[in-house]
Amino acid sequence: MNRYPLWKYLLILAVLLAGLIYALPNFYGESPAVQVSPLRASLKADAALRERVEKALKAASLSPEVVALDGNSVKARFADTDNQLKAKDVLISRLGEDYMVALNLLSRSPRWLTNLYALPMYLGLDLRGGVHFLLQVDMKAALGKALEASTGDIRSTLRDQKIAYSGVSREGNMLLVKFRDTDARSKGEAEIKQHFTDYALSAKEAGGEFVLQATLKPEAERRIQDSAVQQNLLTLRNRVNELGVAEPVIQQQGADRVVVQLPGVQDTARAKDILGRTATLEVRMVDDEHQISPGAAAPFGTEMFKDRDGNMLLVKKQVILTGERINDAQPGFDSRNNEPAVHINLDGVGARKFKEASRENVGKRMAIILFEKGKGEIVTAPVIREEIGGGRVQISGKMSTVEAQDTSLLLRAGALAAPMEIIEERTVGPSLGADNIKRGFDSTKIGFIMVAVFMIAYYLMFGTISVLALGANLLLLVALLSMLQATLTLPGMAGIALTLGMAIDANVLINERVREELRNGVTPQAAIHAGYDRAFGTILDSNATTLIAGIALFMFGSGPIKGFAVVLCLGILTSMFSAVLISRALVNLIYGRKVRLAKVAIG
Repeated sequence: MNRYPLWKYLLILAVLLAGLIYALPNFYGESPAVQVSPLRASLKADAALRERVEKALKAASLSPEVVALDGNSVKARFADTDNQLKAKDVLISRLGEDYMVALNLLSRSPRWLTNLYALPMYLGLDLRGGVHFLLQVDMKAALGKALEASTGDIRSTLRDQKIAYSGVSREGNMLLVKFRDTDARSKGEAEIKQHFTDYALSAKEAGGEFVLQATLKPEAERRIQDSAVQQNLLTLRNRVNELGVAEPVIQQQGADRVVVQLPGVQDTARAKDILGRTATLEVRMVDDEHQISPGAAAPFGTEMFKDRDGNMLLVKKQVILTGERINDAQPGFDSRNNEPAVHINLDGVGARKFKEASRENVGKRMAIILFEKGKGEIVTAPVIREEIGGGRVQISGKMSTVEAQDTSLLLRAGALAAPMEIIEERTVGPSLGADNIKRGFDSTKIGFIMVAVFMIAYYLMFGTISVLALGANLLLLVALLSMLQATLTLPGMAGIALTLGMAIDANVLINERVREELRNGVTPQAAIHAGYDRAFGTILDSNATTLIAGIALFMFGSGPIKGFAVVLCLGILTSMFSAVLISRALVNLIYGRKVRLAKVAIG
């Protein structure tokens, strides 16, 4: 009656063993480390970079505990902060400006745990300390920028098609294109409809002029606004890399706000400077007339830049156009050979300059250079095959689909798409974060001990079994959070404490049901069986309703609320498993094999 088959015991044992393995890294603590990350999209953190780091440290007589690849960075762990600081200075001098070297903390977990992908949870801003910013994107400015760009584009299009017009102006969120007669207006309307599909057109007459009103369609407005937020998010992520933050949080909040959390950063002024930094894009011609000698200076009127493969190219100083003339850049495919490509849209002035430059330089290479922190990198240098007009430029050749997406994002992310204003700013000190960790851990520990004392005193052996199941529940919850690489925050610690209370509640229901059966004169074995079976429905109902509330919090909440919801939902699942399966397995092992059970220790 109260016996499990062997496979069920083995399953429970396997789950507990896995939980122990993946929860262990959280108990080893952290050691000082150095993190090396590429500053440019064309550079990758790979085995070659790891070897360079190892050789540089060995040459400086520094012995790291471990050097390993971790995502898009290489991390070296040391025994103390003195070696950590020395290693940072050595790597900065050896690797140069192409890589960012930052101080970090790494788990002291043994290598065999790391090889099993058993990693500790990350600590949030409120536990580790750092800075928090809430920024608001100026959506009016984003729409205004799009309208201003379209104003110049419409002028250029009408001029190229030799359609007479008397003016193009902006009035609020509307563009007014004025013509002298209805025939010109009809031709202009047909041309604008063909090239500017984001605008809804309507004709009217005012003051003797024939006017064409162009207003952005609602879906186009949403796309422009979404694109502005996404571009700003990408730009911020690129800039935050310079700060060397291990686990930055950069995410959209609502329609027009961005949350930036930088754990471990205490210099608020420097963080503001990095977030507000600008980047520029330039288009120049490649100088193929002169040969580059290693170590030689660039000829007069030229400069040398690295391309994406690390090769040096000689580029003329004369700038054809800048990134301010790029309206949009999207990944796509070359219509001729179906290879991945990047399609760029220029504004009116940029289109005219690009057309003239391409006409005069057919057969030559044109370099697109991204300048950031005063240093330029050649994103691509294609050969001009023919005159390129219309303001639409295609970049292709030896490019994968992922590279085309990255390049298009990079071209759009040279600068912020729309201004952002910091509307909230908070700083959490490292000592306050350590104090929060201690208080959160102590509250969970004290709560667990108090619950354990009560359960054992009130339910005797069944109370002891409930406490063991509660410990298993806590172990499994920590293991799940570690496997998901969740970021632990104060609300998350509150969720863990709440989970303990909910989990023990299920055992209280079971124990009271067993007591009730015993009072009704049922034999102990039958009382145990009936207690678990009849309490299960109540436990399932109560946990299901709480799970629904947790899912709602996760779906509609943000930030700390989502963190609390994740811990709550995972805690419900682990408490169901521990309260029903693990405690029942222990009861079966202790009492289930006794055929003639006279009594049970349940208080």
